[in-house]
Amino acid sequence: MTTPLTHLGDMPIEEFLRDYWQKKPLLIRNAFPDFESPLAPDELAGLALEEEVESRIVLENGATPWELRNGPFDEKTFEKLPPTHWTLLVQAVDQWVPEVNQLLDYFRFIPNWRLDDLMISYAPDKGGVGPHFDYYDVFLLQGLGKRHWKIGQMCDSNSPRVEGTRLKILSEFHTTDEWVLEPGDMLYIPPGIAHWGTAQGDDCMTYSIGFRAPSHADIISEIGQEIALSVEDDLRYTDPDLTLQENPGEISAKAIEQVRGIVLQHLTPEKIAFWFGKFMTERKYLEQTQEEPLDIDADEWQSALADGELLWRHPSARLAFHSDEKGTMLFADGEAICCSRELAELVCKEVEISWRELKALVQDPVDRAAITQLINLETLLVDE
Repeated sequence: MTTPLTHLGDMPIEEFLRDYWQKKPLLIRNAFPDFESPLAPDELAGLALEEEVESRIVLENGATPWELRNGPFDEKTFEKLPPTHWTLLVQAVDQWVPEVNQLLDYFRFIPNWRLDDLMISYAPDKGGVGPHFDYYDVFLLQGLGKRHWKIGQMCDSNSPRVEGTRLKILSEFHTTDEWVLEPGDMLYIPPGIAHWGTAQGDDCMTYSIGFRAPSHADIISEIGQEIALSVEDDLRYTDPDLTLQENPGEISAKAIEQVRGIVLQHLTPEKIAFWFGKFMTERKYLEQTQEEPLDIDADEWQSALADGELLWRHPSARLAFHSDEKGTMLFADGEAICCSRELAELVCKEVEISWRELKALVQDPVDRAAITQLINLETLLVDE
């Protein structure tokens, strides 16, 4: 049975994943009918004034070509900006505005641990960030005003760039398609495809839903460090069947195979899953948790829930789980927690959880301890 998504038109999820995801762009007219931006331009600018919010301004004709300025900004910054050809970018707006956070639920047909954040850009007429490409998938939802999008060639790290700017602006762009998007229209761009968006008129706001795509270099580096922490120091390279070599300087194929065996010995599915779950659920902005860890015990939160309060998933929380023959591991904000599969599925799926849903599960001391840990991590919040 296929499942249609209203924001993909009449296209079933299976068809989108098969024919478009990481393969080719897709324009979806009226993906969100009668869409009204939950955030006004002034409110977005207000977020860019905050110390804890990541924000940038790109000026096409600044002190350098495509000048990049990093926030936080002050009100005078906006007063001095030119009337055209600049863009404000505010990262992870979903973590600050509940109505924006709710938009991410429309994209959970992609696994939770792949979702990154929702960035919002604002631009006056002719504003944009130049021709570029990303290493990750992105949905571009037009929230306010109009934006002219051009789609270009497939790119990689060897594609020519504009010199003299900190941004990775392409110096060559070969247009293959172009459209003007209005509020509610949405464009999907796979990794590596060049694209170039320019505001058409003032008050242009675009919502960018991005996905995590760790590089192979990061995966190899990070998993190596994680596994190394669990390897005893007395495990060493050995060669008890060593034979005389013609030249003592040669590193033999047998020695290389021995090293390869050492590496593969430690890259077990269990260890990979343990590292990957923690890595993909790490929070990007840790400062949104309290400086001092909480110390709530199981009796406290059970009493609160029994009295009608709810558990809520923190808007910044990242959750995933993995099951194998040994059981289920829940990954929450970079931590690994043992629990039942039923509890893992519940907390990964639901934004709010009632006592009725938890009452049976908390009879298990492992699940009761897991919930207590999630609350003290502030992955789950009590009646917030």
